[in-house]
Amino acid sequence: MKKTVLIALLGFALLGCENKKGAFLETVETKNDAPTAVAKFIKIVKDQGLVYFETIDHAKNAKEAGLRMRPETVVVFGNPQMGTKLMQCNPSIGLDLPLKMLFSTDYEGKTTITYTNPEYWSLKHNIKDKQCLEIIRKANIAMQNLAEAAAK
Repeated sequence: MKKTVLIALLGFALLGCENKKGAFLETVETKNDAPTAVAKFIKIVKDQGLVYFETIDHAKNAKEAGLRMRPETVVVFGNPQMGTKLMQCNPSIGLDLPLKMLFSTDYEGKTTITYTNPEYWSLKHNIKDKQCLEIIRKANIAMQNLAEAAAK
């Protein structure tokens, strides 16, 4: 009887668990196609005084390798002042910097903008310093605002 109750409780517990795979990824849908959204985003980044580093066109690279892929582009950008302060909190955060936005189009033609929620960094890099946590909070708001502006 105890085994049955234990198995039932375990089953209910597992059923109640949600799979939050990618819970630290934020996605914004855009009505623009990927190239338009990317161009708009780069302009916004530059207009806001952020540093634009590069664009990585995964679909173009796939084509050069003889493969086909739907549009998928990563834009690499950043704010060196913010990034430096965060890396001073914990150098391992340099693995997640500079910032990145992914522009991709699914099989139905829907284009989305995806980024890692910076608040994940506090867990991943064990950030506990209040000043650094505040920078991360502001980075989260900035990333959301950038994605939403590019999506318009």
